[in-house]
Amino acid sequence: MTRPARRRIAVAAVPALAVSLLLPAAADATTQSGPERGVSGKAIRTSTLPDIPLATFSNALLHHSVADDRGVDLGGIGSDLFPAGRPGEFWTVTDRGPNGQIKIDGVNRRTFPVPGFDPAIVKVKVEGSRLEVLKALPIRTRSGAPVTGLSNQSGRDEIPYTYDASTPLGFNPDGLDTEGIVQSHDGTFWLVDEYGPSLVHVSATGRVLTRYVPKGLALKGADYPVVEGLPSVFLTRKGNRGFEGLAQLPGGDLVIALQSPLLNPSKQVGEASGTTRLLRFSPRRGTVTAEYAYAFDAVGTVDPGEDDPTELKVSSVVAIGPDTLLVQERTDRAARLHRVVLRRENNILGTAWDSTATTPSLEALPNPAAAGVPVLSKKLVVDLNRVPGAPKKIEGVAVVDPRTIAVINDNDFGMTDGAGAFGPDGRLVDSGVETTLVQIRLDARLR
Repeated sequence: MTRPARRRIAVAAVPALAVSLLLPAAADATTQSGPERGVSGKAIRTSTLPDIPLATFSNALLHHSVADDRGVDLGGIGSDLFPAGRPGEFWTVTDRGPNGQIKIDGVNRRTFPVPGFDPAIVKVKVEGSRLEVLKALPIRTRSGAPVTGLSNQSGRDEIPYTYDASTPLGFNPDGLDTEGIVQSHDGTFWLVDEYGPSLVHVSATGRVLTRYVPKGLALKGADYPVVEGLPSVFLTRKGNRGFEGLAQLPGGDLVIALQSPLLNPSKQVGEASGTTRLLRFSPRRGTVTAEYAYAFDAVGTVDPGEDDPTELKVSSVVAIGPDTLLVQERTDRAARLHRVVLRRENNILGTAWDSTATTPSLEALPNPAAAGVPVLSKKLVVDLNRVPGAPKKIEGVAVVDPRTIAVINDNDFGMTDGAGAFGPDGRLVDSGVETTLVQIRLDARLR
């Protein structure tokens, strides 16, 4: 396959605020499953990110940060998607960078082939079939150092290794595995991170202002303020399945989505669970104001033919009204969007379900609603499996207008797991999966 020509990128400061389309709130949502009219759409434009060597991208932001990119191109920017104000322009964010797993003596080791990579906020523009990088902001600490994407804490996070899993790298308390992104009216950004899991406030120039983590995390040595302001139950998050979705409601509140059920009280319980959680956070007050239980559909409903419930994830949440969201349920092969209304009576913050001492836990309940848990109701809006041309592993969703959405995939920087990810020369054996942004015209208006 012929690849697009390599392009230089522009690096500049963040422009004026991004404006997102917000739709009026609608009537009560109800859970529905199975085929339904008006839940499909048509891909009307597909735009692909051209090849940009990762060292070229990174060193333009932070000089000499990447000595060898091992043949990896810029990718992984599909962790989220947020409208940047002008038509066809979006804010995106990279995840922690190229990473994979190699099994050594029967145990998977987490590899970081380009350990100098620094997560970045990236502004892109749809230019026909191309996705152009307009601007990029490296995420930095209070003193201006790169946060990096390296794991934070020994004993809690995976040990980071070199590309061939032969040599351990050091932990970094500043490291962020960035995922969701929104931009506030003051030009600053909010991100979510999988390590803590955490909510991260970032300045308009990319410096971390505050990182909010669960109570009891005891993260020491970070070069920015760390506030233990999230419920302690989130300390039981599954590895690599922390916070991934982030939405900004019209009034300014944030909604944070946990990717997968908590391992509460155990890995066995968490991996069998079909219930994850959302948090509502007030930036004005600097505190969590609500927590909600969200029930996945059966994995075979989301991804016909899949029978492993651990493949289910929430990777994107998007505000479409004052208290109304689109919530994405996905596997790496399939995705569906549901409309969800956040109601006061659904708030479980500070209840028994918010305590790790509760037995059985929320995650242990096979049917939380039947047990009296006020689970959020939902209504299927679009089944992206029914949209020809929709990419796989969709992680970012944005609303363009009442009949159009944009989705973007995470291509994992072209990496795959296993010892074959790199050739004998230490260069990437690219998966061939490109970063693509697809605009989809829906069969029915969002409502």
